Amino acid sequence: MAKNFKDLSEPEILALAISNEETDGRIYADFAARLKDNYPATAEVFKEMKAEEDSHRRRLIEEFRRRFGEHIPLIRREDVKGFIIRKPVWLIQTLGIETVRHYAESMEAETQRFYERAAARVSDASTRKLLGDLAEAERHHVELADELEKEHLTPEARTQEDKAHRRLFVLQIVQPGLSGLMDGSVSTLAPVFAAAFATRSSHAALLVGLAASLGAGISMGFAEALSDDGSLTGRGKPLLRGIVCGLMTTAGGIGHSLPYLIPNFRMATGLAVLVVAVELLVISWIRNRYMDTPFLRAAFQVIVGGVCVFIVGIVIGSS
Repeated sequence: MAKNFKDLSEPEILALAISNEETDGRIYADFAARLKDNYPATAEVFKEMKAEEDSHRRRLIEEFRRRFGEHIPLIRREDVKGFIIRKPVWLIQTLGIETVRHYAESMEAETQRFYERAAARVSDASTRKLLGDLAEAERHHVELADELEKEHLTPEARTQEDKAHRRLFVLQIVQPGLSGLMDGSVSTLAPVFAAAFATRSSHAALLVGLAASLGAGISMGFAEALSDDGSLTGRGKPLLRGIVCGLMTTAGGIGHSLPYLIPNFRMATGLAVLVVAVELLVISWIRNRYMDTPFLRAAFQVIVGGVCVFIVGIVIGSS
């Protein structure tokens, strides 16, 4: 059972403070290790912050030994009510730079509040002063982080990190999403328009479109999720990639299927063709925006492929 903070003795408060500093130092070391390949400058910032936490831990240990002896009882955040329950860093497969910075900011704020409350609970003057000093230090850690960022994150380093951040976003989100959108938009054209021109029925075309879109979404989602675990390729969490790819595949197919909710076959088909044109332009824009493909070249490649599939569906449906 977790204890209430108000029930902790002074030795337990100091022991908890020591444990907190050890844990925070290890978290910063984990951040530095995880970020060093893609964000080397930010990794250096967290190395410096780990050193700061180590100095706090040493001061707390010296104070504990002075007052209570050599044995430090084991008491951790999870043993005391009121602390935020955090997911261990090693369980987070993908650490975005902004996620890490927000994580660190919340750690510092929580530790600051702990020291302020702890200082109010102890009676020894030197211990109270130490805890008050550490609360002030935690309050200034944001300023320290800013100073370290200015020191390590030069404009050139920040540019490199921004490029790395964009590269990871493209690799982990844009690529599986674009792959799904292209597959859903193009591969479902033939069955949808074949069914439409074969039956001249909006309802039949809608059913075929929904079946093709959902089937393709499930298939592409599983294929992407099972392709690799991201540990070697850096493509991030397989479940997230699978969800993104599956949803975008389904969206790509349903987009030109929904117009067949309109009972009038000619009107529905005209609207469906317009939606297809928009889908192909969106795909071309994404390729231009994130894949650095010239827009006209991307549009030509996508539109030619889409038109070929579209014609196949019409020819088969009309035969």
